[in-house]
Amino acid sequence: MKKKYSIGVDLGGTKVKVGIVNGDGRIIRKVSVDTFAEQGPDKVVSQIKKGINSLLVTNKKLIQGIGIGSPGTVSTKKGTVENPPNLPGWKKVHLGRIITKEFGLPTFVENDANAAAIGELIYGAGKDLKSFIMITLGTGVGGGIIHNRKLFKGDFGAAGEIGHITINYKGPKCKCGAYGCLETYLGNKYIIKNVVEKLKNNKSSLIYKLTDNNLKKLNPKIIHEASLLGDEFSKKVIENLGEVLGYGLASVVNLLDISTIIIGGGVAGFGKPLFNSVKKTMKARVLSPIRPRVKVKQAKLKNNAGIKGASSLVLYD
Repeated sequence: MKKKYSIGVDLGGTKVKVGIVNGDGRIIRKVSVDTFAEQGPDKVVSQIKKGINSLLVTNKKLIQGIGIGSPGTVSTKKGTVENPPNLPGWKKVHLGRIITKEFGLPTFVENDANAAAIGELIYGAGKDLKSFIMITLGTGVGGGIIHNRKLFKGDFGAAGEIGHITINYKGPKCKCGAYGCLETYLGNKYIIKNVVEKLKNNKSSLIYKLTDNNLKKLNPKIIHEASLLGDEFSKKVIENLGEVLGYGLASVVNLLDISTIIIGGGVAGFGKPLFNSVKKTMKARVLSPIRPRVKVKQAKLKNNAGIKGASSLVLYD
């Protein structure tokens, strides 16, 4: 029997990750290129093509199709991407049509968090679950809703945008144009901006030492490292992030009555301190009948969730 292979593209605000995946969900080969999001859609699309081309040099005959996980509102039937908050200038891009024309392969496009949720459903932490809510923490904050082992998309394909739930109507402005979105507290750039501001009153934090007193070097990994070394400021930062995430997720659970949460993305690397804070906050805020059922799990596919989920759009569509 001929083996099935597909290409999965994880389009992020910072990096485009591309991989060849077999029918068992094993990544055969993968590459990563810069997104160059600030240069607009034409440049980003050229980077996607570059990543795919680097894998197709010797493998094109084996590939059945291409799956792309993209931020923003995605029309899966047309393969169009509309207004992704972290990709400037993308009003409406016919991404599926462009990539199909370029490579002559069937191309399927889905919201990136939805693709990650599908990846976890088929290969990861959701493999044995009937329903769960997936949230991805990275440049932005995405979400996917799995109900009865099917992706819930809503009327126009935009369901699951957990990052754009308003948790503070007087909060900071989000790239989506609204104020006080969950993403304005948990997106990578927002985290760094808020931490840098708070560090002005926390001069003894180990973060200064780990960045050589150059806060332009600061990233979530350094915050995590400082917390592991016992830095109380960094521990509190992670705990507060968990609280904020818990506020948003408690509302989602109360609305949907889906009590299992799977958290993925780079910020999920904060590990137990983040997850414990999320659980504690959620259990204090969800409705009492739901409370005993609340479970918070870490995504198993980690950084590969986007690639595997996107590739599965081809094999399992």
